[in-house]
Amino acid sequence: MEKFTIHQGVAAPMLQINIDTDAIIPSREMKLVSKQGLGEGLFAGWRYTLPNGREPNPEFVLNQPQYSRTSILLAGDNFGCGSSREHAVWALKEYGIKAVIAPGFGSIFYHNCIRNGILPVVLENQQVLMLAKHVQQDPQNHQLNINLLETYVSAVSLSDNLEIQRFDFSILAAQQAMLLEGLDGIALTLKSQSKIEAFKGSYQVQYPWLT
Repeated sequence: MEKFTIHQGVAAPMLQINIDTDAIIPSREMKLVSKQGLGEGLFAGWRYTLPNGREPNPEFVLNQPQYSRTSILLAGDNFGCGSSREHAVWALKEYGIKAVIAPGFGSIFYHNCIRNGILPVVLENQQVLMLAKHVQQDPQNHQLNINLLETYVSAVSLSDNLEIQRFDFSILAAQQAMLLEGLDGIALTLKSQSKIEAFKGSYQVQYPWLT
């Protein structure tokens, strides 16, 4: 899994509340066994003009030229609610989303983000709106910088080389470490392999009839 330390990029506002996992990746788009190919189905119900087509909807934010190369989403409260489908996170990741900033997340979705290398940032609603106002002025120039090492989000202007505003966020130390080190659940477990092997050895000695 790719490490997340500091990321700066174009941010797109999708400020509706309760954007659920079926909106993020409709069930009709989940035709593949692997994670590959899901990015094309991201927000398919909004991104395309027809349910089973691929004609871009020009009114959808990610289809607008000023939001090209979006890697950060600014979302409304309870983003990723609904079902537990991990495909929603896989689709975001394949599209190129590195982080989602919102006042709150669906619990399972939040943890799926961590396990797949996407940073979910919780900020107050007013702070999210302030960041959205910043990027909407000039999305390619008014970008966001997310520093996971020091746990803050800043609004920056590339043309002026200025930091406009900064907001701190919180994340559990274990989750921060997973993202900083690029560890999924399996890789995190394997960090304790020596302890696992030691336990296995002592267990076999203590209960030889079980092994």
